[in-house]
Amino acid sequence: MRSYVRVLLAVVAGILVIFAPTAAAAPFPGVSQAQLPFPLSLQPDGVRAPAAALAEANTGIFVWSRQPDTRLPIASITKVMTAVVVLESGDLDRPITVPRRAVDYAAAYGGSTAGLAPGEVLTARQLLYAMMLPSGCDAAYALAEAYGPGQDGFLARMNATARRLGMPNTHFSDPSGLPAPDDFSTYSTPAELVRLGRHAMADPVFREIAGSQIYHQPAGPANRAHVWETTNGLLREYPGATGIKTGSTDAAGTCLLFEASRGGQRLIGVVLNSSPDDLAAAAGDAERIMDWGFLPILSSLPIG
Repeated sequence: MRSYVRVLLAVVAGILVIFAPTAAAAPFPGVSQAQLPFPLSLQPDGVRAPAAALAEANTGIFVWSRQPDTRLPIASITKVMTAVVVLESGDLDRPITVPRRAVDYAAAYGGSTAGLAPGEVLTARQLLYAMMLPSGCDAAYALAEAYGPGQDGFLARMNATARRLGMPNTHFSDPSGLPAPDDFSTYSTPAELVRLGRHAMADPVFREIAGSQIYHQPAGPANRAHVWETTNGLLREYPGATGIKTGSTDAAGTCLLFEASRGGQRLIGVVLNSSPDDLAAAAGDAERIMDWGFLPILSSLPIG
């Protein structure tokens, strides 16, 4: 019965998405926007990102977009694909020794880190938390080195996965999204990042990691103690947020791939280059887009 309800809600959402623009053009006298089953305005207001997209997550139907097919650098949203390749490879309990090069690499580019030490040993699962929550470039490098094997081998797997998922306007030249070898060598589009996000969030392990606010890694025989906190402020501040990943470089600006649920509705979207350096701007864009996109008639329906 629950599966039937989910399908029914997805169908209703699709119908409302198709007819919403027509209905929205003519406001209903005496009825507030909060009472309507679709947004009154044709697009969200105040969105700073020059490229963005929003879709109904269950169906993949796009609700709104801005330059959805424009290729742009995506910074650490890249790590979503890194996680996908690792998860599809399996063996998440395999021990991985953090190479010196992983720490040096993150430092050389001024990338965010998980505070890993050369020579410490963590499982692939633990390194996924280290990569996704604090956006550890050191963890991404260590995972790529182990699962490639080697960086070139892993990048080949990332790009092969992008092709398999139907992402022809996406290319990866670095497992973290750092500007290696240059600012624009790793890129994607809003539409294709939503596709990637939907694929990743269908994996329950990824979903658990992407939705975690904090992860405590106790000290062990071969590793230090770590506390990794998410860079995704939506998980703390936006009701129903379930992920996914922040990103920021000089060329990409601040970016956010996001998902949230309200009642029977689930939205997924992305904003690229909301601000040169303010992650709060990307979060603000995401909040405005989702506030506009959530349909009150579906958001009010509980679903188990």
